[in-house]
Amino acid sequence: MKSTNLKLLYITLASLLLFSCEELERFKPNSDDGNAPGKVTLKTYKALFGGARFFYTLPDDEDLMSVEAVYKNPKGKAFTFAASYFVDSLDVYGFPSSDEYTVQLFAVDRAGNRSEALDVRVTPLEPAFSRVANSMEVKPGFSSFFLDWTNELKQNINVYVDFTFNQDGATRTLTSVFSSNLEEDRRFVNDLFLPPTEKVGVKVRVEDMYGNITETIDKGSISLFEDNKIPKSEWVLPNPNDSVGGVPMVFGNGLEGRNRYVIDDLIDRGDNLNFMHTNSRGKTGRTADGNMPWNFIIDLGGYYELSRIITVQRHSGGLANIARGQYYRNENVGMYNMYIWDDATSSWEFVSQNKIIVPQGLTELEFVKKGEAGDMAYMYPDEPAYTKPTRWFRYEAVKSFNGNYTLEDGNCLSEITLYGKKRN
Repeated sequence: MKSTNLKLLYITLASLLLFSCEELERFKPNSDDGNAPGKVTLKTYKALFGGARFFYTLPDDEDLMSVEAVYKNPKGKAFTFAASYFVDSLDVYGFPSSDEYTVQLFAVDRAGNRSEALDVRVTPLEPAFSRVANSMEVKPGFSSFFLDWTNELKQNINVYVDFTFNQDGATRTLTSVFSSNLEEDRRFVNDLFLPPTEKVGVKVRVEDMYGNITETIDKGSISLFEDNKIPKSEWVLPNPNDSVGGVPMVFGNGLEGRNRYVIDDLIDRGDNLNFMHTNSRGKTGRTADGNMPWNFIIDLGGYYELSRIITVQRHSGGLANIARGQYYRNENVGMYNMYIWDDATSSWEFVSQNKIIVPQGLTELEFVKKGEAGDMAYMYPDEPAYTKPTRWFRYEAVKSFNGNYTLEDGNCLSEITLYGKKRN
């Protein structure tokens, strides 16, 4: 029995080795081969958003390597798409509209010889970049405005935002550019300190990776909301573990951390250790209770209608202040809830939850600049508005960045800054 099994094993290994050698021969270059493979036979095609998917039959050619599709846009620029001979379909994108276009399909062998072209006329669906442009909404915010859009195909796009406003008697026109490949995205144009009487005209253009771009789309004029930074000189913090409305103030005095550093208008820069640290004492302040959630509670020293928050994370990135350090990872808070105290019900009222998005594609220094600037969130992110008047604000840290916002190991926070207006 053992001898039979060994023979079967040897036969199997020999077969696999023979097949592997045959496959290696297929990929071995052969510069002497001047014979083009046979022509591709089209079965059908399926229209895609700004593209088409071709289904075909391959020619019987032993050294066939791939199938290529070539398309020239209206500007004469050619784009080539390729698929291995292992598959029977190929996707082509980059069409600027839903008009009819011609695509050429080629069979290609290992020597680089192309077959005779198969011309296929296709009518794609509306392209992704124009769908993004048509889905775009512009909304006013506090000293800012933001844009929401949908990108079902998650294609790489650039959004150009041209905005015009009057300032100090002069008309200014600026442009912001945002790159994205997210299915849903929101981007802000910040730091426009204009009164509500000064309107901002907004126009947008959307470009895809194939050089297609929409015409300029006028999104009209909007009036921004006005708010101011709430002075921290009157803020008072409860003692660690003292409760307000049944919720204990965080113990943030662990290790080098101190609660008071969170409201001193100084951020942690790696050389000053300016952050709070729970030392893994969350919830009720006892180590055994786990690390998160924990609550940072602020007595604002007066009644305010709150509009937005800027949080700054712990950096600890070294004395040179050029390394990413802990920004957007490790012990920092990635998701938090916000509450205000409601005098009428003598209870905490939930305002909203914010998840700080981890920036993508940044250099170490760019992470530092992004982290130092802080992360802004509106109290009501989808429809910006003021909260009702409140004297108490509560920041509840619920998740860290780790594990894609699933872990509860966030220990640190460097600074909280609030905006709004005082209620007399």
